[in-house]
Amino acid sequence: MSTPDEPPYTLTPRVLTLVAEIGEALGRIAGKAGAPVPPALRRGNRLRTIQASLAIENNSLTLEQVTAVIAGKRVLGAPKDIQEVRNAFTAYEAMESWKPWSTKDLLAAHKLLMAGLVDRPGRFRAGGVGIAQGDKIVHLAPPTDRVPGLMNDLLAWLKRTDAHPLIASCVFHYELEFIHPFADGNGRMGRLWQTLILSRWKPLLAWLPVETVIRERQVEYYAALAASDKTGQSTAFIEFLLSALLQALSEAAETDQVSDQVKALIKCLAKQPLTALACMKKLGLNHRPTFRKNYLQPALDAGLIERTLPDKPNSRLQQYRLCLRR
Repeated sequence: MSTPDEPPYTLTPRVLTLVAEIGEALGRIAGKAGAPVPPALRRGNRLRTIQASLAIENNSLTLEQVTAVIAGKRVLGAPKDIQEVRNAFTAYEAMESWKPWSTKDLLAAHKLLMAGLVDRPGRFRAGGVGIAQGDKIVHLAPPTDRVPGLMNDLLAWLKRTDAHPLIASCVFHYELEFIHPFADGNGRMGRLWQTLILSRWKPLLAWLPVETVIRERQVEYYAALAASDKTGQSTAFIEFLLSALLQALSEAAETDQVSDQVKALIKCLAKQPLTALACMKKLGLNHRPTFRKNYLQPALDAGLIERTLPDKPNSRLQQYRLCLRR
C-alpha cells in the first residue's frame, strides 16, 4: 500500500515477469559483450535515441540528417528541428553528471533540452496546461502553484524508494507526464530522465535506444498514458514501458549477431567510398536484400558509415564511406 506522497501503482504478474525477463536479457548481453559498449556503437545508439524521441514530438529529421547535424554538416530542414537535435545531443551527453533526484539537475536538463525553443527553459511552467486530442481535452495538468511541491515530492520519493529501478524509472516517467511541470518538452524530459535513472542501475542502459521502440509503438505509448490517467495509477504505463525495454534489448542482441558483417563492410570501405554494388562485389555477395539488412543498414544505424549524398538516398550516384567523425 502506498503512503500519501508515494505514487500509486500495482505490481501485477505481468510487471514481475517483465522485470525478470529484462534481467535475463541484460545478463545475456553483458555476458556476450564482456566489455563496455564500443564508442562507435554508443554514438550510433545515442543518435537513434535522439532521432526517435524527437520524432515522437513531430520533428521531421531522419536518422541520417540527425547524424549530419551532429557532425556539423549542413542539413536541409526546419531551423527548429535542427535546434532540437543539437539541444538533445548536448543534454544526453551531459546526462552522466546529473543526479536523478536533484531538482537543480532536472531544471538544468530542461534548460539544455529546450534552449532557444521556449521562453523559459529550465523553469517550471507559469500557467495552466492541458493535453488535447482534436477538440477534446484528454488531460488537465495540476494547477501551476502545485507544480514545485509535486515535483519536490516526486524527486524525494525517487531518492528514497526501494522499488526496483526498472519500476521506479517507469513510475517517475509517468508521474512527470501527469504533473506536466514544463510549458513544453515534458515528453522528451520524461524519456531522458528515465534513461538517466536506468543508467544509474545498469550503465549499459544509457546507450539503449528504447525510444526507437516507443516511436514504433507510439499509439500504445499514448494509450498507456491515458489508461493510467483513467485508473489513477501508473500500472498500465509501467507494463508498456517494460515491454518496450525488453523489445529494445532483444533488438540490441540481434544487432550484436551481425557485427562481423558490419566489420567486413567497414574494412571494405577503408580506402575509399564505394557504391552498394561495388561493396557487394568486394564482399562476394549477390543478394541485395541480404546485403542491405545484414551489412548496410546496421552500419548506417550505428553511425559507422554514411552516404555521400545524404539528401538523395536513392540517387544512382550514391556511394558509402566511413563516417568522417567517428
